[in-house]
Amino acid sequence: MPFASHRGQQIHYTVEGTGPHVVLQHGLFMDADSWRANGFVAALADRFTVVCVDSLGHGLSDKPADAALYAQDQRAGDIVAVLDALGAEKAHLVGYSMGGWMAVGVARHHPERLASLVIGGWDLAGGVPKGPAGPIRFDIFWGFSQQVAPALVQWVTPEILPAMQACFEALNTLEGAAEAVLGAGVPVLLWDGTADPYHAPSQAFAATHGLPFISTSGDHLQAIMAPEPSVVSDIAAFLARA
Repeated sequence: MPFASHRGQQIHYTVEGTGPHVVLQHGLFMDADSWRANGFVAALADRFTVVCVDSLGHGLSDKPADAALYAQDQRAGDIVAVLDALGAEKAHLVGYSMGGWMAVGVARHHPERLASLVIGGWDLAGGVPKGPAGPIRFDIFWGFSQQVAPALVQWVTPEILPAMQACFEALNTLEGAAEAVLGAGVPVLLWDGTADPYHAPSQAFAATHGLPFISTSGDHLQAIMAPEPSVVSDIAAFLARA
């Protein structure tokens, strides 16, 4: 069971397949195994070394309550630590939702480690949708998550909840996101479900900057938990070209 160590924290990851490295970084409340459940690992492992990372606070990785450990540069460093543990100079990076935000962090702080970048379920310019009074408070978000996706959050105990709050609140860090992604010097692909609030701004960003964009059915969760087979194959084709 492999782990990478970064700033005193243990980051768990899995490895399957052979070929160039592809890192899959999940969203909030998910884990490395979610990429196997949704078909991504099976679709990629025949051509790539597929690395699925348990984000800090999730899966088998450490779950500290210290909010400072969830800053974007720190989380980007977790991904790089996994690459270092594997001896991989570069990797294709696929991030969804919070994982997309973490992928932006790698583009900001470690662009030399990227071979390509795929970001889904994330608005590079606006981040988490705002409420009438501004940024959504975590307690509101947590209550909503328990209502709409109880199976997804059932593993979150009261002891782990502070880690989830730190993950969520760190997502407000948006400075330099667009510039980092556009300036990384690697192929970039964006994708979103049509019922996801992130779809329209992401599609507009892609059109403005001449980036490929995959529009798929479903809302924020459906687009990643039960993706259309064409989405997985299109992403696999993009990675093969990159």
